[in-house]
Amino acid sequence: MRVLVLTICFIFSSSAFSAADGKFVQKNNLFPKVEFQTSHGNIIVELDRSRAPITVNNFLTYVANGDYKGSIFHRVERDEENERDFVIQGGGYDKDHDGMHTIKPIFNESGNGLKNEMYSISMAYQDRKPHSGDRQFFFNMEDNTHLNPGKDWGFAVFGSVSEGYETLDKIMQVKTGYNEKIGYDFVPVKPVLIYGIKVLPEEKL
Repeated sequence: MRVLVLTICFIFSSSAFSAADGKFVQKNNLFPKVEFQTSHGNIIVELDRSRAPITVNNFLTYVANGDYKGSIFHRVERDEENERDFVIQGGGYDKDHDGMHTIKPIFNESGNGLKNEMYSISMAYQDRKPHSGDRQFFFNMEDNTHLNPGKDWGFAVFGSVSEGYETLDKIMQVKTGYNEKIGYDFVPVKPVLIYGIKVLPEEKL
């Protein structure tokens, strides 16, 4: 299997503190759920704060501040060589393919025991910079075992899809091509929009 490395382009950083901190979002809930509202349908993801607390709290910081509103899925990639799907990546660019603001990068939690299995969500990072992850994430659209840690750092899984598999499958079918602005292939020709991501009410036992 060929090894496909996830990369993210440089996005300007904001040194200002965010208005909300994800660690206080349902702070006693180890498995908060969020709903992605997209142009192709909704997706519900259960986050795993027990295994990936740094990554989940970072993601929830962006969610709580509404920072994913108006972003896109900029990468819909298939592994054509092996005739299999690969990933759907987003959260870092707006519909004009301009980078959106970031906060401080986080520590890579890829050694948490969670695997890059189909329909899991993971933190993206810049090529060969495992601790450079900030706001971009990706959905695994196959069991991508080569993205798990080994001798080198892997990609930190921090949750899994509980509803909306059909939405991801639909996004996987969109037409893609090279985008000159971000200098990358596999970019949807027509932007796949993220209208927003919201935290769902905590489920009472």
